[in-house]
Amino acid sequence: MATASPATTATPPPQAPGQVPWIVQLYGTALGKKYAMAISGILGLGYIVAHMVGNLKMYFGAESIDGYSEWLREGLLYPILPHTVMLWILRLGLIAALVVHVHAAYALTVMNRRARPTGYQSERHYVAADFASRTMRWTGVIVLLFIAFHLADLTWGVEAVNPAWEEGAAYANLVASLSRPPVAAFYLLANLALGLHIYHGIWSLFQTLGWNNRRFNSYRRSLAIGVTVVVIGGNLSFPIAVLTGVVG
Repeated sequence: MATASPATTATPPPQAPGQVPWIVQLYGTALGKKYAMAISGILGLGYIVAHMVGNLKMYFGAESIDGYSEWLREGLLYPILPHTVMLWILRLGLIAALVVHVHAAYALTVMNRRARPTGYQSERHYVAADFASRTMRWTGVIVLLFIAFHLADLTWGVEAVNPAWEEGAAYANLVASLSRPPVAAFYLLANLALGLHIYHGIWSLFQTLGWNNRRFNSYRRSLAIGVTVVVIGGNLSFPIAVLTGVVG
């Protein structure tokens, strides 16, 4: 009498030595880099919105924004996590997202140039692309420079950048910084550049993720405009409020 052989379970073939992980392979493609830009951009936008909302506390006085700053440094998810641990987790995550975003943007630019080494022979691409998309590279550079300056000015308290900086005095530091017209002007310029970057990023995000339909293009544009106006409008209000004496 014949006996049935034991059932066998199919298992995936073992990864060959030296084989590149699939996520690295995906990132090596143009599509993978676009997805990386989209996801890192979403994370960055989330931080920008939260940062703007938190800074609105300056309109409620020094106690409000100083307390908020102290909570971010010491009380975020405490006592679940030790002091400052969650803040550093967020910082490292944002740094990683920024590095991925910048690298993906650079790599895509290089890939596009190699695919089209002679460039366009006419101006027709300017018809298809709006001003925001054509200036993404330059607005990105301005925003990166501003991030470095902003950290040195209000987070690290570099004396050469903000001589009046004082540990834990978020309100006084902000007022001291934005009271200087050159700094306020740079703040305004950087946020206008950030606005163009956000607008085009939100608009192109849906296309990158495959959520592209002509019937919804008007909603996509409205969303991009709405988010940009709210976020950048809030950010632009800070130096204007300080310079005009509304805050101070």
